[in-house]
Amino acid sequence: MKKTFLYTFILIASLSFSLAQAQKNGVSNLQTEMLDNPEGIDVLQPRLSWQINAEGNDVKQTAYQIMVASTLENLNANKADLWDSGKVTSNESVNIIYNGKKLGDRQNAFWKVTVFTNKGEIKSATTAHFSIGILTYADWKSTRWIGYEKLSKDDSVSQYSRLSARYLRKEIDLKKQVKSAKVYIMGMGLYELYINGNKIGDQVLAPVPTDYTKNVKYNVFDVTAQLKEGKNMLGTILGNGRFFAMRQDYKPYKIKSFGMPKMALQLFVEYTDGSNEVIRTDDSWKLTTDGPILSNNEYDGEEYDARKEMKGWNTTNFDDKSWVNARYVQEPGGFFEAQMSPNMKIMGEVKPISIKATAKETYILDMGQNMVGWLQLKVKGKSGDQITMKFAESLQKDGSLYIANLRDAKTTDVYTLKGEGEEIWEPRFIFHGFRFVEISGFLTKPTLDNFVGKVVYDDIKTTGTFESSDATMNQIFKNAWWGISGNYKGMPIDCPQRNERQPWLGDRTTGAYGESFLFDNQTLYAKWLDDIKYSQTQDGGLPDVAPAFWRYYGDNVTWPGTYITVADMLYTQFSDKEVIKKQYPTMKKWMVYMEENYLRNDLMDKDKYGDWCVPPESLELIRSKDPARMTDGEVLSSAFYYQLLGIMKKFATIANEENDIAHYDDLAVRIKKAFNAKYLNTSTNSYANNTVTANVLPLAFGMVPENVKEKVFQNMVHEIEVTKQGHISTGVIGTQFLMRTLTNFGRGDLAFKLASNKTYPSWGYMVENGATTIWELWNGNTADPTMNSQNHVMLLGDLMIWYYENMAGIKSNPEKPGFEQIIMKPDFNAGLTFVNASYESIHGLIKSDWKKGKSNLVWKITIPANTTALVYLPTTNASDVKVNNVKVSKSYQIENNKVVLELPSGTYEINANNIK
Repeated sequence: MKKTFLYTFILIASLSFSLAQAQKNGVSNLQTEMLDNPEGIDVLQPRLSWQINAEGNDVKQTAYQIMVASTLENLNANKADLWDSGKVTSNESVNIIYNGKKLGDRQNAFWKVTVFTNKGEIKSATTAHFSIGILTYADWKSTRWIGYEKLSKDDSVSQYSRLSARYLRKEIDLKKQVKSAKVYIMGMGLYELYINGNKIGDQVLAPVPTDYTKNVKYNVFDVTAQLKEGKNMLGTILGNGRFFAMRQDYKPYKIKSFGMPKMALQLFVEYTDGSNEVIRTDDSWKLTTDGPILSNNEYDGEEYDARKEMKGWNTTNFDDKSWVNARYVQEPGGFFEAQMSPNMKIMGEVKPISIKATAKETYILDMGQNMVGWLQLKVKGKSGDQITMKFAESLQKDGSLYIANLRDAKTTDVYTLKGEGEEIWEPRFIFHGFRFVEISGFLTKPTLDNFVGKVVYDDIKTTGTFESSDATMNQIFKNAWWGISGNYKGMPIDCPQRNERQPWLGDRTTGAYGESFLFDNQTLYAKWLDDIKYSQTQDGGLPDVAPAFWRYYGDNVTWPGTYITVADMLYTQFSDKEVIKKQYPTMKKWMVYMEENYLRNDLMDKDKYGDWCVPPESLELIRSKDPARMTDGEVLSSAFYYQLLGIMKKFATIANEENDIAHYDDLAVRIKKAFNAKYLNTSTNSYANNTVTANVLPLAFGMVPENVKEKVFQNMVHEIEVTKQGHISTGVIGTQFLMRTLTNFGRGDLAFKLASNKTYPSWGYMVENGATTIWELWNGNTADPTMNSQNHVMLLGDLMIWYYENMAGIKSNPEKPGFEQIIMKPDFNAGLTFVNASYESIHGLIKSDWKKGKSNLVWKITIPANTTALVYLPTTNASDVKVNNVKVSKSYQIENNKVVLELPSGTYEINANNIK
């Protein structure tokens, strides 16, 4: 196991809250909002953050004082026995590194902050809390892993592996009154934990998946309220998850398998008299596989026989004589670490909109929305009756399920009734991607009230809203939200429905950046960077899928390069320097690996996937067969590697590795020179074979010589407007930079046309053909169904970034990351007449609500406290501008025919007349 003290800079979920109770006039209406309360972190120097939510303008932090105490009583008495920062003159309010006494094993820490502002002093009205987890392997070593590594009667290991759930129980006798108690659990692959019959926590499908040979996550819960003096019962159910049900032992050359479910648990109890007790897993725990969950496989579904329910199995006084003693089993192999990212949770419900009978004496349930999660069933019947539910994304013309695109995933849940009145059931250890469900087994016609869809994704907040004057763009945004959320499964996966569901790197190269406007995905992606780091080979190679559940190590730039671009997103959007410091050595190792093995004549000659999923020339094709649509792999990998060198140069400064900068600079100069020498055709002002992707990458990355830059851009515009008749022609790679590049070069109107198109190929074409998520293929309704997921996000490219940064005007200034300064520069002339958007940044809520008339603009904006904004207005005449009904008379600049105002925090209404 790792030595925790070496991992000072592990990202933690921000311990953030709003401040309340202003002590002086000038700041009012402050609200308290506790955002995180993490238990069991394994970071000895966690980072602390806070938000100042204040009415009134121009609120700036000038200093802060953090107090951290070992008990709440000490903190309330202002006895900071762990750390008192003293008054620190600083405007920093995010990622403040704890610098107090060394935190120990299972240490509790309570903290608060006093913020000094130009408007007065603010004391936090509430306190925040975190606790340290188990720091040493020795503490876990005395806890034995237990399980049952045998197959039961109906189990099988095959392409369609079946394995019944493991039920475990342990009765304990607490002789004294309990003061506090915490439980630490590693349940592989998935677990549910019970104490005295009550489920602990509201998480589902826990813990988050990892490559269990590299690292294993433990969860921590405060269970003081669930325990009592005397007899208590601990119970767990172990499901298969990624640990067992990954097509077990099927294609072992491709698919990793990890063994059968197992767990390790420690319950730490502190009594009121000051004594302690530790209850651990050992072979005195009782176990059975003869419970109601007969099978649970992420791809195939869950089978549940209610007749086999064991009433009271997780409470005291249950007769477990037929149960066996748990066996000691081999631990998973990976080191044990605290889970710093949230578990999944039921985040919402969807009620079906219709149910129709079919000729097969079944029923088709329509949820009205392609969703991810499962179905809750309510049913009455006789003992032994079976209800079967098969899930799919769409229907065939005859109204039956369309399942070819699921490949060999069975996606079927089976519930066997016990026959005792109304029965309500939902699965525990699986999820489905679906809109439609084929229902069979009802003796009378079911109604919509028999079913509720449960929406499941990571327990993270939606941070962004967007509405505009274009209905198609609004629906695309909704489709993106559903697609992104549904594919957050403790890691970002490509699709939720077929026999894949893998964390492909290339799907998130810029996708993670766009997603960060919609969701608070910081800890999710920080965890994913660890997954990528752990998957690196000894010589430096990175896989295309991480965790490497599939053994896809093929070497290319555009997929593994996501490792670097996601880290850059975390820095840009969340001001996270520590994640870069942590990951930099592994990133550098990969960059060197690619350079030493694949750099030929100063160009990267290794590519694997090309510009994946360019729109085919025929609606029936999955892949284009037209060479003119394909971009040379060397163009993609060389341009991308050049871009990564620039990011690594920035990272070298952040990570205090400035000695690397000269090499990055030298290599970038050489690649740029070789790239232009080989691929720039100065007679046609185009790159390579003149695909839009071949041109947009060097334009976006700053590789085009200044004297031909505008000509190359105009040539690219001609390709889009004339050759492609105003439609998109890029695949996964080109689409990542297309919308912003068009806008940055002055053609936001063309970007808007691409965004609002309704004909093939376009995002709007998906909407026009009934999509409620984003397809894997531009022609997903007509191509071979075996290759089309109807819930993929990779084709979004930079569309969501463009929505926020270029249409709403909400962008973090790269020079002041984490939205310390906001660039508010919408393209008012792209084609929209209004946009109303918001984004909950790490500093607070940003709003941009503008309406444009023929010659006037009304723009309402909100800038969070302790930040500023550069506001760009489409006029050169400041006298035509009013801010909060006051004419602008000073403190503005003219930049590229725009009036630029630098505004402090607050809420403003800007009116501009005679706009351009």
